[in-house]
Amino acid sequence: QLSNNHIHPAIPTLGHLYITHSLLGGNARCRAMLQTFALLLQAYTPPSTSRDFRHDVDHSLLKPAFQYWTTQCRPHSVSMGNAFSFLKLAVANLERELEWNDAREILLESMEAYVTERIEYAGKAISRHAGSKIQEKGDVILVFGKSEVINRLLLDAALVDKKTFRVIVVDSRPLLEGRDTLEILSRAGISCTYVLLNALSYLMMREVTKVFLGASALMSNGSVLSRVGTACVALLANSNHIPVLVGCETYKICNRVQLESITGNELGDAEEVACTDCARVGPSNRWNGTVENEDSSGEKSEGEVLADWKDQPNLKLLNLMYDLTPSDFVTGIVTEVGILPPSSVAVLLREMSPESAFKGTS
Repeated sequence: QLSNNHIHPAIPTLGHLYITHSLLGGNARCRAMLQTFALLLQAYTPPSTSRDFRHDVDHSLLKPAFQYWTTQCRPHSVSMGNAFSFLKLAVANLERELEWNDAREILLESMEAYVTERIEYAGKAISRHAGSKIQEKGDVILVFGKSEVINRLLLDAALVDKKTFRVIVVDSRPLLEGRDTLEILSRAGISCTYVLLNALSYLMMREVTKVFLGASALMSNGSVLSRVGTACVALLANSNHIPVLVGCETYKICNRVQLESITGNELGDAEEVACTDCARVGPSNRWNGTVENEDSSGEKSEGEVLADWKDQPNLKLLNLMYDLTPSDFVTGIVTEVGILPPSSVAVLLREMSPESAFKGTS
């Protein structure tokens, strides 16, 4: 493991973006990780005493960086884990007799192809498949938070296919990612409505015709791991007989089976929940939970009602980052290979395993 004195500056730089929530979303985090690995590979030269450069690249370059991001910053997403497994496999499949410069070029090309095929092209295919489910006129589509692939399909449907629809953006504290979605769609001229999660039941029963949701990961039993609040949206849509389509690239499929959101989850900063003032601070999406706001009478404003929560012995704050949506609440999962039922995820997992990308290359 590298000491902080020998660590490449790109590693803590990316880690800072992770820990401050400047980079959110499975695709963005995975893309940034692979770009950083490309920088590390370009700057790396195996030691002259090296007997096998593949071992050195794996243990001296890739693992220390990945462990730093996972242990010092944020737990890695499933998308990052799968991409890292792909990269390790690509290193292991290199010929031992290769010159380092040739091996480096192969690895850089493999990472570029991975981003292009598994993220960019997959997004285009998902947009095409899901866009076919949007009517030419009159649909009211509900989305939750921010999802790169969902935003893309809505923009393609409106700007390329010239379909007319309205989008209801549902958002929740503390991240309020839906504000970014609202800005992106509004700038494209799409009619939008912005509500918080507590207004969902009123809207779902009266207006919504379809629900499009993003995913952080897809479990092998068809359950969907996504930003906390997604399960509430899917549950309510299912109870009102509204179709729920989940857009998810196949590289986010995980071989784990998860039945609930407590055993395995990521804990966010409790201070973000404590601050009830809905104003984000700069690009980091951090909450201004440390500033004491007082009104003219000298009393604390309503936004600081939980400012002294640490002093309350019987009060604990929980900020979960993800929740699990059971497959029963999902109508279809939209991947680059088509729209599939959740029960077909296990088949996709077998077909899209990283090992299949290297069959016949040895």
